[in-house]
Amino acid sequence: MTGYNSKGDVATSNGNHNNSSGHSNGHKVAEYTAQENHTMCSRDCCSGKGGPSNAKGTACADKKNGKTDVEIIVPTPQSLLYPYEVIQEIADFIVKGSGIRPKIGIICGSGLGSLADIIQDAKVFEYEKIPNFPVSTVEGHAGRLVVGTLEGANVMAMQGRFHFYEGYPLAKCSMPVRVMKLCGVEYLFATNAAGGINPKYAVGDIMLMHDHVNMLGFAGNSPLQGPNDPRFGPRFPALVNSYNRDLINKAIEISKIMGIESNIHVGVYSCLGGPTYETIAELKALRMMGVDAVGMSTVHEVITARHCDMKVFAFSLITNKCSIEYSDKKDDEANHEEVMAVAKNRQKACCELVSRLIAEIQKGS
Repeated sequence: MTGYNSKGDVATSNGNHNNSSGHSNGHKVAEYTAQENHTMCSRDCCSGKGGPSNAKGTACADKKNGKTDVEIIVPTPQSLLYPYEVIQEIADFIVKGSGIRPKIGIICGSGLGSLADIIQDAKVFEYEKIPNFPVSTVEGHAGRLVVGTLEGANVMAMQGRFHFYEGYPLAKCSMPVRVMKLCGVEYLFATNAAGGINPKYAVGDIMLMHDHVNMLGFAGNSPLQGPNDPRFGPRFPALVNSYNRDLINKAIEISKIMGIESNIHVGVYSCLGGPTYETIAELKALRMMGVDAVGMSTVHEVITARHCDMKVFAFSLITNKCSIEYSDKKDDEANHEEVMAVAKNRQKACCELVSRLIAEIQKGS
């Protein structure tokens, strides 16, 4: 849990907040646990179960009773969870450790971690060893950052992303995109495994994303919530043409050379919160809105990338067909094992598509 105490310092209940040398970060950090005197002010602190006598939630009551050494922690706005200076520290750690300033950043979706395995002269960073970095908890996400070269271009790839359903705020889920930016990345390649809502899509097809429907944004949730730091980007970024048309067209041409053009589509993606798969009614509603594929990631990463003026290319590997008719058949239910199996079978095609597109970018440099 992260928040601000009464002095305006950052307060957190967990996480790695020291750098590799054991020194504290540039911003002030205060560690709090439920056993310490400084307790989180929660909805159960002074009302509801426990009331003011609740041993783990007495900060508000103590403050009202005149105690001056009590620090009430309030939730931190998402945009302040990782200030610019902390992002810069992480980026410096990676650049120094790899000796490379990458130009292209890749986020590997579920089962697509092999995209990072084809990187040459790779320097591998385990997430847990990167200062202030979260860890991935999902099967199929290795939790490693790989930096090296691919088709002559300097690249960095995330083998494992962070999801809203893991309990991370959206700003934390998309924080690595800002790290990429400060490392020198100009292009973001985001991949994901998704369910196909469009009836023309088959399992194993690839949908090049040309737009998205931000369902989490409809609920008022954004990785950019809170005060804006203009060093990253503008207060009100435009998202029209978020997905680079030139890169989409090049990918289509590459698919023809690869002989997979019949398996390539251009469509609209939507991110839901997860971890549950969608209901029939939800899928029907999404289809009415023009959504072709649905997943649990990517959109907030794209928002963050466009906010800091990165060029974006993204695609969904269709790992299951979404059923929009009611049925008692268990076979119609989506499951993670199916997602992983399809991703494994299509890894080669996905890797080749990404490699060839990177080669095109490098050729034009």
